[in-house]
Amino acid sequence: MADPPRRWICNDLLTFFMLLGTLCAPGKGQIRYSVREELDKGSFVGNISKDLGLEPRELAERGVRIISRGRSQLFSLNPRGGSLVTAGRIDREELCVQSSPCLVSFNILVENKMKIYGVEVEILDINDNFPRFRDEELKVKVNENAAAGTRLVLPFARDGDVGVNSLQGYKLSSNRHFSLDVKSGSDGQKHPELVLEQPLDREKESAHDLVLTALDGGNPVLSSTVHISVTVLDANDNAPLFTQSEYRVSVPENTPVGTRLLTLTATDADEGINAKLTFSFRNEEDKISETFQLDSNLGEISTIQSLDYEESRFYLMEVVAQDGGALLASAKVLVTVQDVNDNAPEVILTSLTSSVSEDCLPGTIIALFSVHDADSGENGEISCSIPKNLPFKLEKSVDNYYHLLTTRALDREETSDYNITVTVVDRGTPPLSTENHISLKVADINDNPPTFSRPFYSTSISENNPRGVSIFSVYAYDADSGDNAQVTYSLAENTFQEVPVSSYVSINSDTGVLYALQSFDYEHLRDLQLLVTAKDSGTPPLSSNVSMSLFVLDQNDNIPEILYPTIPTDGSTGVELAPRSAEPGYLVTKVVAVDKDSGQNAWLSYRLLKASEPGLFSIGLHTGEVCTARALLDRDVLKQSLVVAVQDHGQPPLSATVTLTIAVGDSIPDVLTDLGNHNTLAEPQDSDLTLYLVVSVAVVSCVFLGFVTVLLALRLRHWHMSRLLQTSTGRLADMPASHFVGMDGVQAYLQTYSHEISLTTDSKKSHLIFPQPNYADRLISEESCEKSEPLLIPHDIHTHKEEPGDAQQAPPNTDWRFSQAQRPGTSGSQNGDETGTWPNNQFDTEMLQAMILASASEAADGSSTLGGGAGTMGLSARYGPQFTLQHVPDYRQNVYIPGSNATLTNAAGKRDGKAPAGGNGNKKKSGKKEKK
Repeated sequence: MADPPRRWICNDLLTFFMLLGTLCAPGKGQIRYSVREELDKGSFVGNISKDLGLEPRELAERGVRIISRGRSQLFSLNPRGGSLVTAGRIDREELCVQSSPCLVSFNILVENKMKIYGVEVEILDINDNFPRFRDEELKVKVNENAAAGTRLVLPFARDGDVGVNSLQGYKLSSNRHFSLDVKSGSDGQKHPELVLEQPLDREKESAHDLVLTALDGGNPVLSSTVHISVTVLDANDNAPLFTQSEYRVSVPENTPVGTRLLTLTATDADEGINAKLTFSFRNEEDKISETFQLDSNLGEISTIQSLDYEESRFYLMEVVAQDGGALLASAKVLVTVQDVNDNAPEVILTSLTSSVSEDCLPGTIIALFSVHDADSGENGEISCSIPKNLPFKLEKSVDNYYHLLTTRALDREETSDYNITVTVVDRGTPPLSTENHISLKVADINDNPPTFSRPFYSTSISENNPRGVSIFSVYAYDADSGDNAQVTYSLAENTFQEVPVSSYVSINSDTGVLYALQSFDYEHLRDLQLLVTAKDSGTPPLSSNVSMSLFVLDQNDNIPEILYPTIPTDGSTGVELAPRSAEPGYLVTKVVAVDKDSGQNAWLSYRLLKASEPGLFSIGLHTGEVCTARALLDRDVLKQSLVVAVQDHGQPPLSATVTLTIAVGDSIPDVLTDLGNHNTLAEPQDSDLTLYLVVSVAVVSCVFLGFVTVLLALRLRHWHMSRLLQTSTGRLADMPASHFVGMDGVQAYLQTYSHEISLTTDSKKSHLIFPQPNYADRLISEESCEKSEPLLIPHDIHTHKEEPGDAQQAPPNTDWRFSQAQRPGTSGSQNGDETGTWPNNQFDTEMLQAMILASASEAADGSSTLGGGAGTMGLSARYGPQFTLQHVPDYRQNVYIPGSNATLTNAAGKRDGKAPAGGNGNKKKSGKKEKK
């Protein structure tokens, strides 16, 4: 696919180089032809096939074609005759202008030989152009005293042709005063000249008419002519003369610009240029030249700007007339300006009040102004007026000053601003007037109370509405403006059923929207009368009231209430009696019900939901009467139970049910006898029920025994964990004193940790929290707080004390007290004392808790490893006989089961006759820390 383009590129390059080689060899194979211009298209130029040595048919076969560059194709090839012909009409003058010869060169390419032949065609001129002068008529002036031999240069003619067809000469018409002389220029152009042969006399012959003819050398000869008018100029021997020595003119000042005021007349006895006068101002002022214009040829004086009587009432000027020979004459001109009514009156505001209060008194001055008219006489007399329908008047003051006054009280609500037109008219013809507009704003005062859009408002709201819902919106309009029109809304302090209405509804003080403050109940409140007050913000404020009725619409929110049969309070069931002899339609009883709602919501209907004997009884849909639907039969049971539903017609409907017990019998003793027989027959069923109850009690007992077993297992596990903790605390005895800290005289090991173990009946849910401090409320009972000496004071610690009085125990710091909400504990149900104190160091608390918990467990089991007896928790041997069990609260009661609110109590405490204390209620006392 890429080979053809590449082949063409190669061919083009080869052709280009061959053409270049051919062009570089000028004159080789050059063919010359000649052809006349203006021939028709297709005219024969030369036999190109013969000159190329080819047959005519070979021109197309060998791809012979014309190659020209930079111009349109003037020639073409005729393949039939093998000749070179014109491609169109050729104009030599357009192609070569005045160049001679006119040659056109182009190349002919023989495609198959790749050979180029140069062709040169000469375009031959024909006489197709006339000699032409630029003007058809020529005017020449010559002074009558000109000497003989004077030469006057005449315009020459031009001919577009060349050679013999071009311009060859000129010919002048016969005249005894003038002759023609033709000179050739350096460019070959022939220039004609008119030569004066004899002197001229203007008085005898003032003008001469000549004809100049231009001829070419063509065949036939072509020519053109120009008419020459020779004017003989006169000699200046007479001065100009004005018809008047002074000219006067009077014009009105409103004369349009450009109006001709007058024409100056001057004469000169000479002729020609000597008799031609030129007019001009002499010694004129700037004001004259700026206002008037003088036509230098006609002598007409006209205005070039408007005249103003008020500026200048007359103008005086001097005019000079001068002929062509410098002779002159002068005259005076006086222009008087007449006054016309061309100035409108003027209004000048001297003082103006832009705003006035609407309660201003009549006669208040609004403005002070003056009027003026620049015209004179009646044109300057003026009158002033304002429209009569306005509450204002004009009062003349000194000179041309006027006062604008009010005539009555103003009302801003009727008209908030005035546009007062002051009209000033003069007495000219026609009269001129001027209007001046004075804008006056009326300032508002608070003279209009708010007005509600309605004289009475009435709205409604459904009961059980949400609190805060918008009920209604009131609107009051105040005709005033600004703060005087800013309305605020409020409710009057009224009461309804001894309750302020403000507890029912509220109103937005800015928008007037009422909101419900509570949910309304139609059964308690059906309508509410309100008094809404609208007050503006003026000084003093004005207000107005409007009444509003708020109606509460009922909703179906009350179920029907059954009045009969009433439900007995002693647990018995009311029984209705129906005789066995009752016929169908017999009235047994009637269900009576009411609905607290109203309207359709209180319209009740009755129906049977359930009956022990369907089809035996029926109930009235709207009456609630229970009647027999058929006759009673012996097989009918004695005790019939009916469930009656009472339903209202609200949306959605609400209903209530009542159970009726109907006994079938003629009398009460018969009914009791029949019921006794019925109970005897039902005893086998009662025995079955008793059996079910016994089985249920047995199952519950088994479950309880299983729970107690699991609880005992948990207690044993807790005891085992306490033994392990007791063993670990026994290792504290061999520790050096530097590893202990003292707190209230009790040494505790610094590396003691606290463990909290929570066990449940399900061992998979038991968990161990490590470490987790378990705080108690108070460490030592009140008796130990009264002792002055610590429980244990090591000798090495006292040897480093330098302060006296170390043996006296300091009272507890009250800053360590925590409130009940801040005390941690194992159960949230215990109550503690608000005055308990806590250790200040978390490590001290953890160590002491661990020691006391381990000792308490040993005391409960009766096998203390610390050497203490029963009731001492193993602490008496270590800390002395004064530290007994009664001084330490029992913490075993704080063991609890996660997921349960049960707390295990202390059996030892019960044994001692003491009630177990709450975990968070136990008291702690921590002494002051000793500083080393």
